[in-house]
Amino acid sequence: MYTEIMIAIKHPFSNFCDFVKIVNLFQEALAPVEPSTKVPLTAAAFNVAAISMASTSALSQHSSRKSSPLESEERKWMMHYVAASDDAKQEEMTPYSLLTVRIIKLTNAHQADFLSQSDCYVRLWLPTASDEIFHTKTIKNCRNPVWNENFYFRIQRKVKNVLEITVSDDDIIHDDDRAIVLFDVAKIPLGERVFTAFPLTPEGKEKLEVEFVLETIQDPPETIITNGAIVCREEACLEVHLDSRRQKKHFSENELTFTVRGSFEETQTVSVGCDSRSPLPDPTFFHYARYKQPSLDVVLRKKRKLPTFCACMSCGSRRSVPLTIPLKSLPSEQEVVGEHRNFDLLLKVKKCQEDLDVRLGFDLCAQEQDFIRKRKKVVAAALKDILHLEEDLQDDEVPVVAIMTTGGGTRALTALYAHLLSVQEMNVLDCVSYITGLSGTTWTMSNLYEDPDWSQKDLKETLNEARMHVLKNKFVTCFAPDRLKYYLEELRQRKQEGHQLCFTDLWGLIIETMLHDKEDCHKLTDQQQALNQGQNPLPIYLSLNVKDKISDQDFREWVEFTPYEVGFPKYGAFIPAEDFGSEFFMGRLMKKVPESRICFLEGIWSSVFSLNLMDAWYISVNSEDFWHKWTRDKITDIDDEAIFPTRPNELDTRVVCPPDSFSEIFRDVAMLRPAASEIHNFLKGFQINNNYLESEFSKWKDCELDSQPNHLTTATDYLILIDTAFAFATSYPPLMRPERKVDVILHFNYSSGSQTGPLKDASKYFAKQGIPFPTKVPDDQETPHLKECYIVGDKESPETPIVIFFPLVNDTFREYKAPGVKRSPSEMAEGEVDVDNACGPYYINNLSYSEENFDKLVNLSYYNVQNNKDLILQALRTAVERKKQHKKEQALQKPPGGCGMRVPAREGTQHLADCPAPGHTK
Repeated sequence: MYTEIMIAIKHPFSNFCDFVKIVNLFQEALAPVEPSTKVPLTAAAFNVAAISMASTSALSQHSSRKSSPLESEERKWMMHYVAASDDAKQEEMTPYSLLTVRIIKLTNAHQADFLSQSDCYVRLWLPTASDEIFHTKTIKNCRNPVWNENFYFRIQRKVKNVLEITVSDDDIIHDDDRAIVLFDVAKIPLGERVFTAFPLTPEGKEKLEVEFVLETIQDPPETIITNGAIVCREEACLEVHLDSRRQKKHFSENELTFTVRGSFEETQTVSVGCDSRSPLPDPTFFHYARYKQPSLDVVLRKKRKLPTFCACMSCGSRRSVPLTIPLKSLPSEQEVVGEHRNFDLLLKVKKCQEDLDVRLGFDLCAQEQDFIRKRKKVVAAALKDILHLEEDLQDDEVPVVAIMTTGGGTRALTALYAHLLSVQEMNVLDCVSYITGLSGTTWTMSNLYEDPDWSQKDLKETLNEARMHVLKNKFVTCFAPDRLKYYLEELRQRKQEGHQLCFTDLWGLIIETMLHDKEDCHKLTDQQQALNQGQNPLPIYLSLNVKDKISDQDFREWVEFTPYEVGFPKYGAFIPAEDFGSEFFMGRLMKKVPESRICFLEGIWSSVFSLNLMDAWYISVNSEDFWHKWTRDKITDIDDEAIFPTRPNELDTRVVCPPDSFSEIFRDVAMLRPAASEIHNFLKGFQINNNYLESEFSKWKDCELDSQPNHLTTATDYLILIDTAFAFATSYPPLMRPERKVDVILHFNYSSGSQTGPLKDASKYFAKQGIPFPTKVPDDQETPHLKECYIVGDKESPETPIVIFFPLVNDTFREYKAPGVKRSPSEMAEGEVDVDNACGPYYINNLSYSEENFDKLVNLSYYNVQNNKDLILQALRTAVERKKQHKKEQALQKPPGGCGMRVPAREGTQHLADCPAPGHTK
């Protein structure tokens, strides 16, 4: 029988009947096969009637991907095993779940069409089980359509499975989505059949009746890695290459196109020469999620040798019938040969490396922990000196001190230099372990860290260099012909290296021209040299990840950059700083691109061009309520507690009403971000943990989209990064991570407008998130005459950090040129610094200052810190006393006669069952 099959395949098909003959031969060959027999690849087919889900194409009759008639027959290649593994290990069989969803009927469907009833159908999307969207048949002109169609999904219960059920009206031009039900599958009890009717309108007249069944199944285990918030599932690698031993002679030139939907590579094309002696192409690799059980689609094109005058692409080659090979059918770690009449393919499915290139964990990375140990020795010596302590501080008695800055363009750049100089001359700079920045302060920070010993040198020289650049009006220089040519060459090279080009790249090059006389070759990882001995504070740069067509008040995620790592505190996911911009898939580095120069990162951190109309409106009136009618989906919670008792890790069932056509157009215009940075998403391919709301994720859950895990960052191809200052004026979030244990924060404010507004916003935000932060903060509306310095948080709980707040105000500086030294009448004009006027000389759009305005801003900032030295030392002394008191309390709580050993919880690797592709039957 197998000989007949091989002979039949090696000869070209003269017509479709020949192809059907081959299929029949395969079916006859399956019957007598014993379990130990090496069978053809296609013999490993799954029984559709038993709902085993191996082949998605066999089950999804109503998949949203349209198939040709030939694809439904799926012409296969003859396959046989090359070798069997003698030392194959048995994996433990663990129970997994098969979700059955029966769409029963819709009652009282809203009449969307003018002359007839709606033409309704229902779509189902469960991205944690399959990339495909399945749908029922369309029932025409019916108010109460009945379907009674079953859909099957094999699910992994360790991930958050949210099924989206969409009721749509089938129209000729554009289908209208009526309502989307978001249902958490974790609500369904295992082994039970549950019937429910989802109300699609607030009045409850229109209802969709659905039945769910969740059953235990057995399947080989799957290895997952999780940190409690996100999950990395098992990745497989398909290797495809020509078998040189079997290459046939004298065949025409061909082009093979391979496609594995949902894989990292997606589609690849290989040209095959007509000469058997020509070198063979390199192997082709596809990396994909094993649980999705995709197929390899192969298309053979024969290039025409005769000229053609047709512009159609298909006329340049003849396309053969596509071939589909279910990858589930391929044995793991074994070679399989696919024979064609012209050549053979060698296929092999392998497991990918177990170690991830993305670090999953909420703790600090090893390099930062090592830095803190070294820095504490420097801080302890500095505190003993300035506080005049009699004894050396122990490591657990040393407070963590940070400098937190806000944005403000050139104003922030200039004032931060002056503040650091003043702190340095007070010998307080050596007490600082962290400096955080955003927008304009990142320019100062990145410039300082080009010198590995900057904090040990006199910052007056650095300030003078900055002064030289700020005083120059470099507008003409930035757009001179030679600079434009330089920009073009840099962008072209960046494109060739594999980076995503965006407007912020050009902005970064303009910043480089403004602040440097020549090309700045420094990179973020170069700043590690400034930290290797703990000689300087650790810099943390902050950016914001947003979504297109969504306001940054409705979705935002902090992204922190250090010389060691870049990552999301929200997800507990970090990558090495040198890999930022490279392509990742399921936690593995797939395509390495060269590390960006620091100027390109400055363009991301300080992009004033990433605003959309909604952001601008929010900045103006501090509210978006007026526009929510047109920019937000209408979401209604469904009370289904009587059917599904509420548990902590479950999401509420909700109904989303998509916007109408007018609202959608308005949203597209108002939410457009034409100049935001698009960066390859290093979380691509991860999934959300079923218990993510009980993890550290909950500390940073602050927007509506956090309750829709299907649409979080793990599901996107790119990160959209913008300047944080437009949504949150401070760089507090990295310092509020409990792992950093920050005790004292020097808040230097450079924002225009309300000077207390950024601190008040931070206080409200962290109170809402349940993160300890001072609640009693100054308010410039209640106190019109602001002082130069405030201490807040020192009278609150010991977990609350002490904040030393420096608003950018001109108070006693008007009359004093130095602490305790009054101005003479001739010097009074030097004390007039207009920092309150939003349209004054320090306006955000002014990139250069006059000599007089620069010096006034520097002198004011320097004086405000010097004049409040006693308050700074008081706060530091309070922090040391807190640490010592906490140490005493811990000693008293320690059980007598034992060391109270505690074993930390591990973020372990778990073996879980393989998740299937979904399917559909009627």
